Amino acid sequence: MSKKTLVLGASLNETRYSNIAIHRLRAKKHEVVAFGLRKGKVNDVSIYTDKKVFKNIDTITLYLNPKRQEEFYDYIVGLKPNRVIFNPGTENTELMEILEENNIESEIACTLVLLSINQY
Repeated sequence: MSKKTLVLGASLNETRYSNIAIHRLRAKKHEVVAFGLRKGKVNDVSIYTDKKVFKNIDTITLYLNPKRQEEFYDYIVGLKPNRVIFNPGTENTELMEILEENNIESEIACTLVLLSINQY
């Protein structure tokens, strides 16, 4: 089953994990939307630079360090995802507490690993 995913911190750089994650999510037939610092396209996914109000987001996978996440707290909660994945280096107890208060599941994991073992 496809889980609509927002890649938050998407990069056009093919060596960045967020870019690789977009490719692997699409290979597994997940619907993907993306937010990044630069507009562009990765695979068939447009990267937006404005905080679009996406509908029906199942998962937000984070590729922003904790300091950069602060400006996105309200945005993340407002999208009402089912879960937020904190990829390595993005762990943030403050945001995890906010998510818990809003009944949003959080998980410290690696999206690439979850996809590779079919646990996404």
